Amino acid sequence: MATVRYSRYEGGLDDLDMADLMRMLQERLLQSGFDRDPYAPDPDYRPSLQDLYDAIAQALIDNELVAPEVVKAALEAADWLDTDLGRAVKELAQRLEGEGYLRASGAEPGADDGADDGAGAGGAAGKHASAKRSTFELTDKAIDFLGYRTLKDVLGGAGRSSIGTHDTHFTTTGVEATGATKEYEFGDTLNLDVPATLLHAVARGAGGIGGGVGGNVGGNIGGGAGRLDLEAGDLMVVESEYYSSAATVVMLDCSHSMILYGEDRFTPAKQVALALAHLIRTQYRGDTVKFVLFHNGAEEIPLQRLAQAQVGPYHTNTAQGLRLAQRLLLRQNKEMKQIVMITDGKPSAITLPDGRIYRNAYGLDPLVLGATLREVNACRRHGIQVNTFMLAKDPELVAFVQRVSAMTRGKAYFTTPRTIGRYVLLDYQSRRTKLVN
Repeated sequence: MATVRYSRYEGGLDDLDMADLMRMLQERLLQSGFDRDPYAPDPDYRPSLQDLYDAIAQALIDNELVAPEVVKAALEAADWLDTDLGRAVKELAQRLEGEGYLRASGAEPGADDGADDGAGAGGAAGKHASAKRSTFELTDKAIDFLGYRTLKDVLGGAGRSSIGTHDTHFTTTGVEATGATKEYEFGDTLNLDVPATLLHAVARGAGGIGGGVGGNVGGNIGGGAGRLDLEAGDLMVVESEYYSSAATVVMLDCSHSMILYGEDRFTPAKQVALALAHLIRTQYRGDTVKFVLFHNGAEEIPLQRLAQAQVGPYHTNTAQGLRLAQRLLLRQNKEMKQIVMITDGKPSAITLPDGRIYRNAYGLDPLVLGATLREVNACRRHGIQVNTFMLAKDPELVAFVQRVSAMTRGKAYFTTPRTIGRYVLLDYQSRRTKLVN
């Protein structure tokens, strides 16, 4: 009798979902210069299509999605892009563009120059030269996906299953009922607690005729048979949770030290920024978030460019970053304004009145420190809280950050590139609050 053997279906690359491929590529797509040359950062570097091909090939190999003989053939070839692996990689790059995850400039993903400079390695190099010259950028869809992945990884690991709007200790009337009742005051939303209001009126009417509540059953309440007179003092309203809106500027230190000391600190910081943007866009729709890079100077960077931002120039102009962050926040009509500063070094540069950059990387320069603290004091005057996340424990940095936190009533966190995401995202969801009517 014939037998049939069943085995698990092993899908090929044609069945690979592009969202799964993006998940495999997320670390490489956000690289900030650490894997190239941490001693010579290039802030103007833009990844090429060749970088994309290399990243896809490495992801396929790491996840065992290609056969060993295919990998061996690619390693032995003059140009691996001409092998089965290369053709599969270029096809996947085309699919990524087709599904809206990336946008190429120059040659399309998978296209060749059409040039043939000769046989052998030289000809192969010329054939695929466009892959090295052409660059690509991530689309809004890719940015949103990478933010979502980081958010899911960070908050999922922390045991959070749902996120609401900014919870506070403030209470008001008319947003979301909590069950607590209070007497109506002028300005409150008339979110009446009807049973409590009637009971209050009954108690007042009963007291007015001296018989108590029990003695008024079937009698006149408030002066008329079967009639209940309500007064303003009888009104009881249901209290609700008060949710605030926030304007946030994320300041990302992209000075040389963020990749210099044997670890990449800037890429995790970018991941956190993308996750925070996704969190705000999906859960805190009334909030705003903007991003500032600070180095020798400071610049606002749109979310679309943030993912591929690189480390550099070299120094840490915290004062200029704070000044720019204040200008961005003061344009926002929000109840809460805050700066989230992610840094690994003490201030080492300031912008002089004539536009020149004064730099001193050795110790806390009094001129640099004074200018920076003046900007911190300006934040305090404007009611802007500065929350700092430190990726290093240099004693001078610790002392500086503690002073900043004390001046603006902010918070200081000592963290690492591995844990910074959890610190920043969980802190964003918590707010210091108090009770009001």
